[in-house]
Amino acid sequence: MGRYVVAITGASGAAYGRRLVGVLAEGGHAVDLIVTAAGFVVLAHELDWQDAAYDGPGGLAGRAERFFRPAGASGQVRLHSIHDVMDDLGSGSVTTQGMVVIPCTMGRISALAQGRSQDLLERVADVTLKEGRTLIVVPRETPLSRIHLRNLSLLAESGAVVLPAMPGFYHRPRSLEDIVDFVVGKVLARLSLAQSLLPPWDALKS
Repeated sequence: MGRYVVAITGASGAAYGRRLVGVLAEGGHAVDLIVTAAGFVVLAHELDWQDAAYDGPGGLAGRAERFFRPAGASGQVRLHSIHDVMDDLGSGSVTTQGMVVIPCTMGRISALAQGRSQDLLERVADVTLKEGRTLIVVPRETPLSRIHLRNLSLLAESGAVVLPAMPGFYHRPRSLEDIVDFVVGKVLARLSLAQSLLPPWDALKS
């Protein structure tokens, strides 16, 4: 199984990040998780991050594993401190199959486009690009200014995949989970991972 880095920032859409981590873990993949300070705030606001059900041993890392890793999942979920710039994950010698920043704020898009490496998230993204691995950014913002568009274009020119959280509706979603799965399915497909979150095109035509 593979090893993937998932980073969650303070953009709205925390459900996308949580669902991606869960699907990867269910598929037996190891997930190295990085969450920004604002990301934790959004997790608490949009989801049930602070629910007592996730209390238990292990501090913040233990809570993250209980929150993000579905019951019965064989893949491990390990939370890394965004402030630990000496973490091995920031070295090109540590091999991963890719990194996804989901959701990604426009502030982080700007930092990644400029090659800034002031914390672990930015360092790992920079390493991912320089090592020629897959970096996917999932911005969730509208409308987009010229600054946003220029930074997104610069990232794409540098080798990143820009995959906005733009769910489709041709598969006739019946729930919020279906809409989340559409975007997560697109991410998995771009990672070249088998997934069943999106119905096959032939099924949509029938």
